[in-house]
Amino acid sequence: MTNADTKQHVETRPRQRPGSTSQSTWRYTVAGLSASLVGLGLARFSYTPLIPALIAAKWFSASDVVYLGAANLAGYLAGALAARAVAARIGAVRTLRAMMLLATLSFFASSTPVSFSWFFAWRFLSGLTGGIIMVLAASVILPHISAARRGIFGGVIFAGVGLGVAASGTLVPLLLQQGLQQSWYGLGALSALLTLASWWDWPAEAKADAAPLHHAKHHHASTAARALLVQYGLNAVALVPHMVFSVDFVARGLGQGIAAGSRYWVLYGLGAIVGPLVTGHLGDRAGFGPALRAAFLIEAAAVLLPTVSTAPISLIVSSVVVGGFTPGIVPLVLGRIHELLPHSTEQQRATWSHATTSFALFQAAAAYGFSWIYAQTGGDYLVLFGLGGGAVVLALAIDLGLALIVPRRS
Repeated sequence: MTNADTKQHVETRPRQRPGSTSQSTWRYTVAGLSASLVGLGLARFSYTPLIPALIAAKWFSASDVVYLGAANLAGYLAGALAARAVAARIGAVRTLRAMMLLATLSFFASSTPVSFSWFFAWRFLSGLTGGIIMVLAASVILPHISAARRGIFGGVIFAGVGLGVAASGTLVPLLLQQGLQQSWYGLGALSALLTLASWWDWPAEAKADAAPLHHAKHHHASTAARALLVQYGLNAVALVPHMVFSVDFVARGLGQGIAAGSRYWVLYGLGAIVGPLVTGHLGDRAGFGPALRAAFLIEAAAVLLPTVSTAPISLIVSSVVVGGFTPGIVPLVLGRIHELLPHSTEQQRATWSHATTSFALFQAAAAYGFSWIYAQTGGDYLVLFGLGGGAVVLALAIDLGLALIVPRRS
């Protein structure tokens, strides 16, 4: 092997020495965190605290604001579906950079209410960026990280989602003191800064490994992977009551006011920052299969807790724990996919893309379905928490049932 060949081999080798954490690995991970913060955290969650200001400033009616919020969910689904096709055409890293730029542009474009259609289009595009970033960011970075540490580094990548949730409860109210238009400018400036700071920190894309699998193992992995898509979708359903209704539940349902509801939302955001770090570490230590089962069990209890008690301590625990699992479930599912399909990067990426699509579909369906149920029940929030908890219990039952069935086929 020539010196040039040796140099190329070292430069393209995706994994570090066991136990080592190189500076480049951290640079890659921070780039992923920046992408999830821009495309998922800010582009999605910063809209929620802006809603009252949009209505008060008479940019849009209350009903229009709801449809504009739904545009982001629709865009997220479209992004999840289109991500791999776009990456195949122009490359995953170029796509990620482009999506961060597009998300940044969407903030500035939203600073003026040109028309409902204009605003709807940009809200849709902001959701599109989130869906594409969710599919591509981790799949570009994790092949460069040792298998023993992918959980914790995946957690760091998706902590950006939690930072966005926390920013929605802290940064946005501060920006609104300067005005609604200035708030959009501030979000755009922050997004631009993160985009530029991470521009050159993305890794070179690893080539897909098409190593064949034994037929029996492939069959079992495929069965478990298909079940995982459904479980991930059910988990999305479980998160909807807290993501959409919890603030209103505290403010109006319990009669504690908007300020109290906002405080619980900040707690939700703090949980969302820490959650993926904790779950990622747990996955590395215990394995992603057992960690995912434990996560489903704990999450079910936290989602159902408001149906048992609405005491402040119960609401605090429920908000923090469910907030933690909002992004915290992501490194667990992603790590589980790598466990089930360990020999093919391309299969891992395809399955993760399908998982993101499943999550987006179930989430959108639950958001609209729960809104309908809420209206039909005259504003019964506890029914929604019960349905959310039931969804994650079903996800756990599928996992346990599969664990009993698969060994019998081996």
